[in-house]
Amino acid sequence: MDIGTLAFDHAPVGLAVLEHRIIRACNRQFAAIFGGDPGDYEGVPLARFYPSIEDYRRIGSDALAVMRQTGRYADERVMRRGAGTLFWCRVRGQSLTPDAPFARGVWSFADLSEERPLVALTRREREVAILTCRGLTSKEVGLELGLSHRTVEVYRARLLEKFGARKLAELVAKLSGMPL
Repeated sequence: MDIGTLAFDHAPVGLAVLEHRIIRACNRQFAAIFGGDPGDYEGVPLARFYPSIEDYRRIGSDALAVMRQTGRYADERVMRRGAGTLFWCRVRGQSLTPDAPFARGVWSFADLSEERPLVALTRREREVAILTCRGLTSKEVGLELGLSHRTVEVYRARLLEKFGARKLAELVAKLSGMPL
């Protein structure tokens, strides 16, 4: 076994080679995170691991826009294991085809379950939470999502309650997995 294959197979983070968002190869850690064996994933669309097809499309659109400029993308999102359970995952990607960012790329997946337990959120709550963690104000979140800033404040109040946070900074710390 050559050193590159050895490094790929035994990396301490989940790795996958994707072509047009379809898994062509993955390592042992990827299979451990999502369940099963590496061979189970060849030819499997990445859409299977998103909470919804809307999330798959939205995140794909956001990632493609960034990758067209930089060739790279990174975020933290909720994903679905093969058995159906949801969990927080840190995802990073590097395109190998700059002119067509999704044609081929290497992606890493890190399970954040231990640092960030999953709290049941609606799609809109997740969107507000993500934008809040990016440091956007209520007005900026509202503009991004087509909501009034008062509606964003209602969503933030729900998030504070669900996460047991007393103020916005504490909520952001809990959402980002930072120690309190």
